[in-house]
This record gives sequence, structure tokens and C-alpha cells, in this order.
Amino acid sequence: MGITQCNIAHALEKTKYPDSDIYWKKFDEKYHFSCQFTADIIAMNNADFIITSTYQEITGSKNTVGQYESHTAFTLPGLYRVVHGIDVFDPKFNIVSPGADMSIYFPFTEKDKRLTALHGSIKSLIYDPEQNDVHIGHLDDRSKPILFSMARLDRVKNMTGLVEAYSKNAMLRSLVNLVVVAGYNDVKKSKDREEIAEIEKMHELIKTYNLFGQFRWISAQTNRARNGELYRYIADTHGAFVQPALYEAFGLTVVEAMTCGLPTFATLHGGPAEIIEHGISGFHIDPYHPDQAAILMADFFEKCKQDPNHWVKISDRGLQRIYEKVYMEDLLREVDDTGWGLWLLEVRFEAREAGD
Repeated sequence: MGITQCNIAHALEKTKYPDSDIYWKKFDEKYHFSCQFTADIIAMNNADFIITSTYQEITGSKNTVGQYESHTAFTLPGLYRVVHGIDVFDPKFNIVSPGADMSIYFPFTEKDKRLTALHGSIKSLIYDPEQNDVHIGHLDDRSKPILFSMARLDRVKNMTGLVEAYSKNAMLRSLVNLVVVAGYNDVKKSKDREEIAEIEKMHELIKTYNLFGQFRWISAQTNRARNGELYRYIADTHGAFVQPALYEAFGLTVVEAMTCGLPTFATLHGGPAEIIEHGISGFHIDPYHPDQAAILMADFFEKCKQDPNHWVKISDRGLQRIYEKVYMEDLLREVDDTGWGLWLLEVRFEAREAGD
């Protein structure tokens, strides 16, 4: 039909669920991995070009497997074996990283731009002792910094994993309060099986580890302007942001938090490993080793308690890292505007026609 096909496989699941190919039969009724992996292989190979968010998404790193790379060779026991699923060095791969809207997400130090009219509602969102379908849990010590996270409430985003890691580390609990924005807090409001399981798990963690007074669970927030100011409000407490996903293709909330000046801890599995330079502009954490992640966060806040300039240093370096990446992406777009992009597109179509 002569239709140009683009593949944007942000939801490739193989790397998000370890060994999902080997144990596909066990999970097929729930996740339909056999159908999904087959469709993904067909789609990516028939596409004229592929858009990805990061290099990690394509080939991973020396320690991690990329989302597309995981489709190079794999086996679904009893069904089929893939020996050359995708060429990760094919020029049809393009990296187009999303970014944060700088009119909404900007440093907390830019006082003249701050949305101070929202501070009353944000303060209530975090500290109001009322328990309802918007927020549950309360914070007894408001002088503590806030460890903050915001994501969907599903297994891969690993929000319950973060809460459990925090719960088990007495030092971290003594140093900071934990505030998460995630999904619903009432199972009756969700129709998603995985989210319902995570809601139930979250409630169980609150009871098991007696998190009352140290933990606040806020339901999903859709007001982007207020979310931007929420990041900055957390920064005012000299808190930090954590992105604990089992796998994250890009990590938009990581960019948003760093742009607002929040020191950030993020999963080393996926895009955040490219965004953050560990120990310099933020910190990598391994969600499969939550105890070590909690120790790293506790050590950071203890060091900040002893030396407040340490918080400022990581905050500033995070901002610098974001600005560097934005500058480089703008520069590459200028190069692309010279015609190189069109030349590459012609090469790709010529290669396709030769294959036909």
C-alpha cells in the first residue's frame, strides 16, 4: 500500500518482567506474552523507522539489556525460538528524547516564577490530617525533609517496593518522611487487576510496618501546573525524588524532578541511567536490591544533615546535567535541519526497496 510505518515500542515488556520469555506459559493467561512478543517482533522488523527515547532502550549498557536488544535472540519454550529477532544497529533506529515543559518545570530557586497561590492546597495535600480518597496517612514531624515519588500504581513502577524499602530502614525513617503520589487508595475505584493488587499491598505495608506519622499516600494528581509546584515545594524541604521502577524506558518524572532542583534517585534499569551520572548529578538505585537503595538514600540524607551544602551541590549538578542534555539535543536538531536527516531517510527507503 506504500504506507510509511513507524514503530514506537514504549511498552516492550520483556525487560520489565524478568524471564518472561522462559516462563511465558505461567503468565500467558494474565499477560498474553506469547501474542505480545510475536506482535512486537513483527512490528519492529516491518517498520520503516523506529522512535526510541534513549540509547538504553535500544542496546542497554554493559550491565543491562536494552528493550530492543532483548528481542535479538530468545526462546518461548514449546512455542518457538528466535535467533535473529532484530538488528539493534540498524539505521532505522532514532532517538528522540521527550523533555520537560520549562514553563511548568523550573528550579525552585526562581522565586519570581513560583506559583505561591497553590501553596495552600499543596500544604493540605501533604499535611492535612483528614483521611479520604485523595490522601491517607499523616506526617507527625513536619521539620523532616520529604522523600518523594510519583508514578502509576502498578508492579513495574514498583511504588510498593519503595514503601517497603523505606519501612525496613530505621535510619531512613528517622531522617525523612515518605510521600508518594500513586493511583487510587481505594480498591473500589480501580478496574485494573494489577493496580488493585498494589493498592491492597500498600495498605498491608502501612499496617505491617506501622507507618502512621511518617508516610503520606496521595492519589494520582493530573494538574500539571500544581505538580510542577509540588516538586518545588518538596525541594523547599530539602527533600529528594526517587524513581524506583523495575524498568523505565525513559524517566520523564526524573527529568521533571531534576529540572525543579530535586536531588534524584532513580532506577539503573533503563533511561535514567543515561540521564543521571551516579554520585555526581544524582544516584542510581537497583530496585532488585532495595535494602542497598535504602542505605544509599539514608546515607545521603545523613550527609546532608551534617553538611547542608551537600544537598545544594547535588541539586545544582542535577540541574546542570539537565541543561547540558537539553543543549546537546537542540544542537543535534540543528544538525538534522541541515539535511542529514533527509539523507538518512532516503538511505533507509533505498535499503528497503533493495530488500523487496
